[in-house]
Amino acid sequence: MIRRRRRAAVLLGLALLLGGLAASDVAGREAALRRAIGPTVPVVVVRSRLAAGDAFEARHLAVRQVPARFAPALAYRSTSALAGTRAAAALEAGEDVGPSSVDDGTRAAGAPVRAGERVAELVARGSVGLIQAGSRVDILVTRERGDGSGATTVALEDAEVLAARAVASGDDGGAAGDRIAASLRVTARQAVYLAAAQSFARDLRLLLRAAGDRRHGLAGTTVGSDLR
Repeated sequence: MIRRRRRAAVLLGLALLLGGLAASDVAGREAALRRAIGPTVPVVVVRSRLAAGDAFEARHLAVRQVPARFAPALAYRSTSALAGTRAAAALEAGEDVGPSSVDDGTRAAGAPVRAGERVAELVARGSVGLIQAGSRVDILVTRERGDGSGATTVALEDAEVLAARAVASGDDGGAAGDRIAASLRVTARQAVYLAAAQSFARDLRLLLRAAGDRRHGLAGTTVGSDLR
């Protein structure tokens, strides 16, 4: 009887020890996963399908947390920002809500671009308050070289800004301040490049051009971190 009780006590102790080790291992893995994924940001999505022209009401919307590195750059972060707006196009349940899918009453009929053109949406550093719809900008792309140094290239010149808004603190998972969410009129090729740059570039920057300045010639110019 004593041996049975002793054996039961030993087995119970081992079970508790193994359970504790397993729980510790799971907690460690979860912490490592959180560190790998990084911080999350809120993204507004639709709960159920909306047709073009349907109003964005609170019952139609939800907010989900998405890792900042995977979140759409221009997605809305709060449902209150959509008050009084309508869907500019049909949206499926679970789809992210971005500027291109929102009609705030000022949208002109049809696409704001001509045949062969595209609307490129990106988040970049720039002069908040100065860059606005109608402005023209150059786009600088900074990427890291294999040796860890940086190189900045004039990726695009004289792009027309169709829409722009300041990015609030934490909206894109980066630092607050001089960050702008902008929609630009570009060619299809340029749109593809800018979409890729959102992923590979260390930094994107919009340089405001003077009114009427349509000079070109700097595209492709690259300067390294050693200023050469």
